[in-house]
Amino acid sequence: MSDGVLLIHAFPIDARMWDAQREALGGLAVVAPHLPGFGGTEPSGDVLTMAAAMARCLEALDSAEIDRALVCGLSMGGYVAFELWRTAPERICGLVLANTRSGPDTEEGATGRRALAERLRAEGSGFLIESPPPLLSASASDEQWAWVRGVMGDQPADAIAAAADGMAERPDSTPDLAGIDVPTLVITSDADTLIAPDVSAPMADLIPGAELVVIEGAGHLSNLERPGEFSELLADHSARCGLS
Repeated sequence: MSDGVLLIHAFPIDARMWDAQREALGGLAVVAPHLPGFGGTEPSGDVLTMAAAMARCLEALDSAEIDRALVCGLSMGGYVAFELWRTAPERICGLVLANTRSGPDTEEGATGRRALAERLRAEGSGFLIESPPPLLSASASDEQWAWVRGVMGDQPADAIAAAADGMAERPDSTPDLAGIDVPTLVITSDADTLIAPDVSAPMADLIPGAELVVIEGAGHLSNLERPGEFSELLADHSARCGLS
């Protein structure tokens, strides 16, 4: 068994979002699993709980014979990373929490997610692909949006709905932050309107020794809009965690 990197993807796309980072970290053992229901994988049921998503990540680490990993989760991937920390902290040698938050949904937010899930199951995902959430910044290129829409369109509507329901019921991870004792990097981006910097940044104050980086000119999927900068941050943090 060796150490490596685990990349956990965002909603509502699959692990292909990490292609640039996987290439950039070519010298390391890197796994980027599709969460249940995404990327052509089997769903875990009507609701994709963060626990079920976490279990898929542990399976991926075991299959790759990775004992401890630098765990990088973006958005929904961050929620899964928190679940992994609570369940198997001994498998984690470092964290990158990107464009995510530790708190649960508000009641209004959870209601909105459940309403989205109901509509996806009733209508399919066409409406979501036509009018997607602001996953990219206002300055993102047409090519970037076309890629994101294409990957969204590859996911079954039921899988997206299951993930929406799972995020709506996720626990509050804020109480866990003070106990995180591995090198942690918090990444946010100044054009993220889904999880704004003033929501993500406070995590760095609550995690002992955590570093905070704000990527300029990127939206929610910061690794897609600024792949070079994100990959460099990930590589530097990998070295900080003793990976080489």
